[in-house]
Amino acid sequence: MVSDVIEFNVLEHELVPEHHLLTEEEAEKVLKELRITRDQLPKIRKSDACVKVLEKIYGPIEEGRIIKIVRKSPTAEIFVAYRMVIRG
Repeated sequence: MVSDVIEFNVLEHELVPEHHLLTEEEAEKVLKELRITRDQLPKIRKSDACVKVLEKIYGPIEEGRIIKIVRKSPTAEIFVAYRMVIRG
């Protein structure tokens, strides 16, 4: 299990929203639905703790990949955002 390999899995913290690495097919579908290009998405750095955990799950994540972030709150209920991975 991933928890056995990772010393501290930030994705398991209650204040951290769910992060999912999209496949290229899913990413293209999202970009088409939103009618935007990858460069127009907000960015997330490769050094982000959540990206590092995702790399331990999925392997190396190249720049330009898209991560889906699902936030849950009592007021907004479920809010989905997307971020493009950049260097740093």
